[in-house]
Amino acid sequence: MKKQTLFLKAALLILALPVLALCLIGFPMLVMNMTKNGWELAGVMYGIVALLYGTALAYFMALYQALKLLNFIDDHSAFSYDSVIALKKIKWSAFTITGLYVISMPLLYIVAEYDDAPGIILIGLVLGATALVVGVFAAVLQQLLTNAIDMKNENDLTI
Repeated sequence: MKKQTLFLKAALLILALPVLALCLIGFPMLVMNMTKNGWELAGVMYGIVALLYGTALAYFMALYQALKLLNFIDDHSAFSYDSVIALKKIKWSAFTITGLYVISMPLLYIVAEYDDAPGIILIGLVLGATALVVGVFAAVLQQLLTNAIDMKNENDLTI
């Protein structure tokens, strides 16, 4: 079981690195470019960048909970209420990301109208919908795991 979880832990690291690079390099460069060029929609972009940082925070929280879930699998305690709590936190992180993208839609619309680039709105919709799908999937897994734990506990009490 360790080899499979090692691969998944490496995958989590690979998923975290691009977002970390955006947070440390990409978003500050975007803000510096807006300030330097005196862009008219700088206030709107500051709001979008703030929402992107909030999204990154929720994303990293979900990745940390996924790492904890993999550690529970390594410790042979996958069918525990700690795993249910980790899935619950992943679910709420995903729903938070969806909510942040819903909140950012008016700001993205303003930028899309100014730059005549409707693809910006589509990108926001796709990212928000993807997070929604992850949240629903985590909710289903949480419910299934809760039912499995309850049945396991019931079978343990029946002799």
